[in-house]
Amino acid sequence: MVLSSIRRFFQDNVAAPAARPAPDRDHALRLAAAALLFEVVRADAEVKPEERTVMRTAIQSAFDLSDTEAQELMALAEEESRGASSLYQFTTLVDEGFSAEEKKRLVEMLWMVSFADTVKRAEEEHMVRRIAGLLHVSHPDFIEAKRAARSRSGSG
Repeated sequence: MVLSSIRRFFQDNVAAPAARPAPDRDHALRLAAAALLFEVVRADAEVKPEERTVMRTAIQSAFDLSDTEAQELMALAEEESRGASSLYQFTTLVDEGFSAEEKKRLVEMLWMVSFADTVKRAEEEHMVRRIAGLLHVSHPDFIEAKRAARSRSGSG
């Protein structure tokens, strides 16, 4: 059952992303990016309202979505994140579908979610580092994204 679920996700969302029609591909990329954001939200096993708020604001802004569309994407992302066996199903899609600049922006959003509750958690930082590595974000871009997120959030 779990294996068929994973296989179906990969077939629907990861397999041959460039061959998919643009709206389907865009939706899959948005869902994968949002699921990665939710991975940071739940990294410390505590899902806080302020983290959800920052996540919603980030995806709404990044993907130019209405509040309703952002809420729907968040619900789908949470479901996919909780059902995922690894980050690879999301990072593979984003790595292949996003430009270097889009990946850097996503890492900034990951940091913004991490900084949302003003409590620095090692689990969240580890998750952001892991995702950035899987997305092949360069170290200078990783650091720049962290600085930008810190300045936007007002965190130390």
